[in-house]
Amino acid sequence: MTTIPLPSPAAAGTGPTNDLDATYRKITWRLIPFLFVLWVLAWIDRVNIGFVKLTMLDDLKWSDSIYGLGAGIFFLGYFFFEVPSNLLLQRIGARKTITRITMGWGVVCVLMMFVKTPAMFYFLRFLMGVFEAGFYPGIILYLTYWYPSERRAKAFGMFMSASGVAGVIGGPLAGTVMNTLHGVNGWAGWQWVFLVEGIPSVIAAVVTWYYLTDRPQQAKWLSPAQRQLIEDDLARDRASLGHREESLLASLKDGRLWLLILVFFCVIAANSSLTFFGPSVVKEVGFTDPATVGWIMALSYLFGAVGMVVNGLHSDHSKEARLHCAFAAALGAVGLLCTSLFISVSPVLALVAQTVAIIGTMSAIPVFWQLPGRFLAGAAAAGGVALINSIANLAGFGAPAMLGFIKTQTGGLAPGLLIVAAVEVCAAILILLFVPRFVNKVAGK
Repeated sequence: MTTIPLPSPAAAGTGPTNDLDATYRKITWRLIPFLFVLWVLAWIDRVNIGFVKLTMLDDLKWSDSIYGLGAGIFFLGYFFFEVPSNLLLQRIGARKTITRITMGWGVVCVLMMFVKTPAMFYFLRFLMGVFEAGFYPGIILYLTYWYPSERRAKAFGMFMSASGVAGVIGGPLAGTVMNTLHGVNGWAGWQWVFLVEGIPSVIAAVVTWYYLTDRPQQAKWLSPAQRQLIEDDLARDRASLGHREESLLASLKDGRLWLLILVFFCVIAANSSLTFFGPSVVKEVGFTDPATVGWIMALSYLFGAVGMVVNGLHSDHSKEARLHCAFAAALGAVGLLCTSLFISVSPVLALVAQTVAIIGTMSAIPVFWQLPGRFLAGAAAAGGVALINSIANLAGFGAPAMLGFIKTQTGGLAPGLLIVAAVEVCAAILILLFVPRFVNKVAGK
């Protein structure tokens, strides 16, 4: 097993370990729950079309191909605007950037209730991607301002598990709204979903402006001694990592950056497929009631959220990220493979397999984000993290579009899921074959 040795804070002379741990606990309680809630809202607003699809397509007389393209076109907005957004965050701070992002996606989510044509659907989904672009990589960058490398996987895991919790909340919420509010004020149930789930994001944007703190030195909720402890510990961490590239243009010539883009592309292909077509799998095996579909997906995402946190905690404890990411991706691929095999054979086995796919795929994501910070810093980190996420998320455009096309042509999801499983297993193979040398190089061995 390849590990990355890191000096302990106490050994580095940064002050009593108990004081440092207490300070990080204070930071965690201040930042992570709030960022967690924002990511829950973002994820619900992003993926609610996976649930409204159950009735929206019939009401509007659309095909699965139209839905798949609209679901995926969101990521084109990501692609074009993530890097500028993250560079802007580094320049003007997280508070202003995250406020803008949250307000934008909330307003667009509400506007989705008025969609009537495929063109309008495509435009608003693209606009949703434009506004949300920069939130996910922005928070990853933001957390590097507050946590040293050996504490980040846990923080990433707690934050990113919000996508799993969003599945737990979003599915039953969408199903209940669709069943109970259908016809109220002359609106269909799916229209009410966009309204009910968009308004909280608009409110959260206002709260963000007053609540978020850009960097530790500006945190008035920490004592001067605590701020100094954090500054010293982060300086210790930067020194332990040695030289890292700070120029974004120079980092583009580094093969390690493109390797990580390819790895994450494979993971996102699986994650977006499960996100946007998971409810369709549940429907295909025989569960058609929107509320029932929502509760089944909620249970799967509950396990996924737990997997993210547990994998992140174990990664931090063992100070190892490579194998934690590879094995989780492999588990996700196995789950997708079994889903495609069982979807027409056994509803129970198909749903269990899909849950395994969700656990594995989601658990790979937090520990993956440990890797870029090993060789990127400053503007290169801001732009590099966004570049990895934006290019890799093109898989979020291609995979749903591919699944929608195959579903329209064949009438089933199994062939498409098999292709996605093959793509995700490539992530594990790439990590196992190439990341060992990459990690050794970063660690200076």
